Amino acid sequence: MDDRLTLFGKSYRDGTPLEIQISGGKLISSKASSQPVAEDVFIGPGFQDIQVNGYAGLDYNFLHDDVLALGQISKELFKVGVTTHFPTIITNSADQISKLIRQVVSLREKDKSTNQSIGGIHIEGPFISAEDGPRGAHPKEFVQVPDWDLFQKWIEESEGLIRMVTLSPEWKGSGAFIEKCVENGILVSIGHTNATHEQIINAVKAGARLSTHLGNGSHQLLARHPNYLWSQLAEDQLSATIIADGYHLPAEVIRVFKKAKDEKLLLVSDSVSLAGMQPGDYEMHIGGQVTLTPEGKLHMRSHSKMLAGSAMNILQGVNFLLKNELATLSETWEMASIRPLRLFVPDVDSFQVGEKADLILAKMLPNNSLEILKTIKNGREVYAS
Repeated sequence: MDDRLTLFGKSYRDGTPLEIQISGGKLISSKASSQPVAEDVFIGPGFQDIQVNGYAGLDYNFLHDDVLALGQISKELFKVGVTTHFPTIITNSADQISKLIRQVVSLREKDKSTNQSIGGIHIEGPFISAEDGPRGAHPKEFVQVPDWDLFQKWIEESEGLIRMVTLSPEWKGSGAFIEKCVENGILVSIGHTNATHEQIINAVKAGARLSTHLGNGSHQLLARHPNYLWSQLAEDQLSATIIADGYHLPAEVIRVFKKAKDEKLLLVSDSVSLAGMQPGDYEMHIGGQVTLTPEGKLHMRSHSKMLAGSAMNILQGVNFLLKNELATLSETWEMASIRPLRLFVPDVDSFQVGEKADLILAKMLPNNSLEILKTIKNGREVYAS
């Protein structure tokens, strides 16, 4: 059986017409196209979303009777160009987090497609700030001090699938915990924090390399200076993820973050289960009564200014940046693809012969946004519009 696949499109990097040949799940050739290429069709690496709580009515933070139902998340994300994602498990009881981890492991064992598309688990909490504001929607009763024995138990239960943890370094013993994580190949990200400048610097010295959804999970009012936003922005060793839906951060804030972080600024969706759903009123097991507006804003039903999570996918974040001219096509595409991947695989290059073929073909629309035409995962077409 011939599994060879040939794709034509303009490089997302510089618009060069490309002909890419794939076989055995890998790139076997990448060269200048031998035939005309559509002016508005671009090719590039698939999106990597390292923060997905849920999507399309399904939630990684909820125990499902039919674990295979969660496989629908991967299929729905293929439609918006996400070839790899990290199920994100938020603050909960230690026992419940164990069960949710084992649920993802079971899903990957039973569903081949999902096995390939889940690149790791992101544990967001429970080692975060207990303060109102920085804690966000995380339940306060389960917030706790970093506990290496507990986290090591979760690593074992995940069968090595935990790749990332978001924590606040304000807790005593955070430095030693971060060092242990780094020794075990876990990416440590600072988030939901009320840490001092010194605590953030010490966390970076211990090995923290990322800030989680910078500018969110924070107090409504901050001291002018110092504060934990300035400290993270100023720290060159920290990359930062942002949610670019127009609600979590204003465009001008993203512009400033981009100037501070440059090539270390990344996109995540931080999507909850209502992402991809129809507008309306909903009841969530975390957050309670919420409203999803036609524009995609998810807020508490009783308080329209209080966000109840992100209802976007990463393609919508890409398009927000493009429409508002906050970044070029190549920068925006890499913020959603290569940059997050390089946190875990430093030297990867999606157009390099021999690399795994996780690619997307996208059309640039007249309104300066992308529409996904094809998604290729491990050399196989998993979505075509």
